[in-house]
Amino acid sequence: MINDRRDFIKIAGLGSASLLFPYSFSSYFQPDSTIYPPRLKKGDRVGIVSPAGPTFKKSDLLKVESTITGMGLKLKFGKHVLSVHGYLAGKDDERVADIHDMFEDSSVRAVMAMRGGWGSNRILDMIDFDLIENNPKIVIGFSDITSLLIAIYVKTGLITFSGPVATSRWGRFSSNWFKKILMEGESVTMKNPITKPDGTPTDLHKITTINSGTAEGRLIGGNLTTITSMLGSEFLPDWKGKILFFEEVNEKVYQIDRMLTQLKLAGVLDKLSGVIIGKCVQCEPSKTTKSLSLEEVFLDRFKPLGIPVYSGAMIGHIERIFTLPIGVKARMNADVGSVELLEPAVS
Repeated sequence: MINDRRDFIKIAGLGSASLLFPYSFSSYFQPDSTIYPPRLKKGDRVGIVSPAGPTFKKSDLLKVESTITGMGLKLKFGKHVLSVHGYLAGKDDERVADIHDMFEDSSVRAVMAMRGGWGSNRILDMIDFDLIENNPKIVIGFSDITSLLIAIYVKTGLITFSGPVATSRWGRFSSNWFKKILMEGESVTMKNPITKPDGTPTDLHKITTINSGTAEGRLIGGNLTTITSMLGSEFLPDWKGKILFFEEVNEKVYQIDRMLTQLKLAGVLDKLSGVIIGKCVQCEPSKTTKSLSLEEVFLDRFKPLGIPVYSGAMIGHIERIFTLPIGVKARMNADVGSVELLEPAVS
């Protein structure tokens, strides 16, 4: 017989805690198995969807068509790709319908986001993850699309890809990494370029080593704001042994500090095997008020961890970006600023 509250707690233990606080113990998951999507081949069809912000100009569709067909691929635009609902690309059910349609269509071999913005988080609990798991294909995007990419990996085990969106500036650098990883299935090593697009030397893309060393683990990451906004949900992975990569745009230094602190307090940072920091664009300290520098914040948050960490990787809201597979085993080297895929990301 249970005589008092203390006896009840001893008997119920973690089981009762998980009922009272459903995400406190069960919010981080690891898929039972990993699914590698089929690689893209010339002539394959890419489905373009808008899970987040709207695209207002029809002329953008022509630019996207030129870019994608230029790589030898075909296109299918979602029915609501140009829909507008305030700051969203259509109502939630419309955006979800387009995603489902692309996975139901056997002629579509990859699903690419039109652009980022905001809105992917709003539809995560509406997505048919069984449909996705039973019809695995490449899913790619970045920025706000981060939440969709991570959620799909967590719920299905399907490798997804942090890389260009349809409206990105598809220069040679971004296109080459896209092709190497998604079309050629190479286990590449990614390092920042030492030349400008015209071939002249540059030191604009130097990396900064915060903690030296190498680390192995599955890659998980994307936009920092988006990842932080998912804390407490069922759509984030078990972080133990993972390599976190992140980027940011248009956030003040104290806001980045706040988000990294939130990850620390949530126990995420202490579980990682390594960290790759991409570009933080338009995140400079205020010129009118006192501020820590971004470098000081990174040192505060990552130096005590004692795990390999470097910053400056070609990830983020920049013209030349890597394509990083979410969920793939990788090895990072913080001394030279490299990330090596230990397996192909596609089948």
